[in-house]
Amino acid sequence: MTRLVAAVVLLLFSVAGIVSASRYAPGDVLRLPSETSRFFHRSDNDEVEGTRWAVLIAGSNGYWNYRHQADVCHAYQLLRKGGLKEENIIVFMYDDIAFNEENPRSGIIINSPNGDDVYKGVPKDYTGEDVTVNNFLAAILGNKSAITGGSGKVVDSGPNDHIFIYYSDHGGPGVLGMPTYPFLYADELIDTLKKKHASGTYKSMVFYLEACESGSIFEGLLPEGLNIYATTAANAEESSWGTYCPGDYPSPPPEYETCLGDLYSVAWMEDSDIHNLRTETLHQQYELVKRRTINGNSAYGSHVMQYGDKGLSKDHLFAYLGTNPANDNFTFVDENSLQPPTKAVNQRDADLVHFWDKYRKAPDGSVRKVEAQKQFIEAMSHRMHIDHSMKLIGKLLFGIERGPEVLNAVRPAGQPLVDDWKCLKKMVRTFEMHCGSLAQYGMKHMRSLANVCNARIQTEQMAEAAAQACVSIPSGYWSSLQEGFSASI
Repeated sequence: MTRLVAAVVLLLFSVAGIVSASRYAPGDVLRLPSETSRFFHRSDNDEVEGTRWAVLIAGSNGYWNYRHQADVCHAYQLLRKGGLKEENIIVFMYDDIAFNEENPRSGIIINSPNGDDVYKGVPKDYTGEDVTVNNFLAAILGNKSAITGGSGKVVDSGPNDHIFIYYSDHGGPGVLGMPTYPFLYADELIDTLKKKHASGTYKSMVFYLEACESGSIFEGLLPEGLNIYATTAANAEESSWGTYCPGDYPSPPPEYETCLGDLYSVAWMEDSDIHNLRTETLHQQYELVKRRTINGNSAYGSHVMQYGDKGLSKDHLFAYLGTNPANDNFTFVDENSLQPPTKAVNQRDADLVHFWDKYRKAPDGSVRKVEAQKQFIEAMSHRMHIDHSMKLIGKLLFGIERGPEVLNAVRPAGQPLVDDWKCLKKMVRTFEMHCGSLAQYGMKHMRSLANVCNARIQTEQMAEAAAQACVSIPSGYWSSLQEGFSASI
C-alpha cells in the first residue's frame, strides 16, 4: 500500500513538473503527455456513438466577401483533421474567390495573414447558382428528392448522430443572406430544424452562426427541447465584424485588398485548431469566443450569444468537430484566449474597405483605379438610396415625428422580430418592386419592415407609400432586380 501511495505521489510530482516547465510555452497551452491527458480528462466523449455530420455554408459571392468562403474552407479543413469523413461534410459556397482575377494568389484561399491554403481539397458539393435556400434546407432534412443541382449530398443521419452546422455571411434582423435569391428567413430555418427534430434523425445538433444581427435568427424562435445548441456572432441588434482587413493589425499581406476572415469565426476556429477537443467543452469555447469577439468592449466588437438547449454546452467539442491527433498534448486552459485584433471592420462596410483599398493602390489614370472608383460610388449611392427611401416610407406611413420611432423600435429580449413572417416577406417584396433590391446592405432595414407589419399596416398602404418614396428604381448593380427578389411569397 505504501508503495502505491508513493507511486501516485511521484506521478503527481512529475506531472506538476511538466506543467510548470511549460507554463510559459507559446500560447500558454497546457502540455501533458497524451496518455496522462486522457487519464485525467476521460469523458463519455472519448468515443462518440453515432456519426458526426456537418453542413458548412458561405452565403455570399463577390471578391469583397472573400472572408465568408475563407471561413467555410477553414472550417472544412478543421473538420477533416478532426476525423470527419468527406462524405459526411456538405459544403455550400459560390466558389468565385479562389480563381477570381482579384485574388493575388490564384487557386489559394487564406483565412489569416500567415495562414495556409484552406481551399485545396474542399469538395464542391453546391456551388454557383446551386447555393440556394431550398438546397440548404433540403440538405439539413436529408431530403434528396428536393435537391436541385449540386452533388446531391445530404445529411442522411440517424437517431444517434451528431450534427454541426456553420453559416457565415451577411445578415439582418430575421434574415440571412444567400448568393442567390431569395434570402433565408428565420421562420424557414426554425421550421426546418423543428422538422429535423420531429424526424428523430439526430441525437444533438450544434449551430454556429456568423452574421449581423444573428441573434435575431434564434431570439424568441428556437425553443428548448430540440436538442439544439446555437451560438451567434452578434446579438439581435448589432453588426458582426470582419477581421484581418486592410489597415487592421494584424493586416493581411499587402497584396490583399479585402478582409480575410470574420471575428467570431476565426475565434472559434483558431481556438479549435490548437487544442485537444476531447478536453474542451462547447461552453468553454463559447466563453473564450465571447471574450475575443467583444474585443475588450471596444467599438470594434459584438456580443456573442447562445440559444436553445444550453445544457448541451457541457458536451465536449470532440462530439461534433472531432479532434486533430496532433493536438493530443494541447489541453484547453481558460487563460489561453488568443489575442483579439486592435481593430475590426463592420461586416456591412467590408465591401467599401475593399473598393477603397483597391482604388488607393491602383496607379493613377489606370483602368483599375477608374473601376474601383465606380464600384465605391455605386455602393455608396445604393446605401443612400435605401436609407433615404426607408426613412421616407416611415414618415409617409406614420408621420414625420413618429415615423423614425416606429421603424427603429426594438422588441424586448425574448420576443421574435415579427408576429407575421408572411407579412414581412410581402413588405420586402413590395419595397423592392418600387425601390429596387435591398441587396446585402439593405438587410439592415429588415427590422423597419417588420415593425411596419407589427403596426398592422396593410400591403396596399405599403405599396402606396413606396411608390411615392421611389419614383424609379436606380440602374446600378446593387439595386437591380435581375437576379430576383429577396423574399419569396
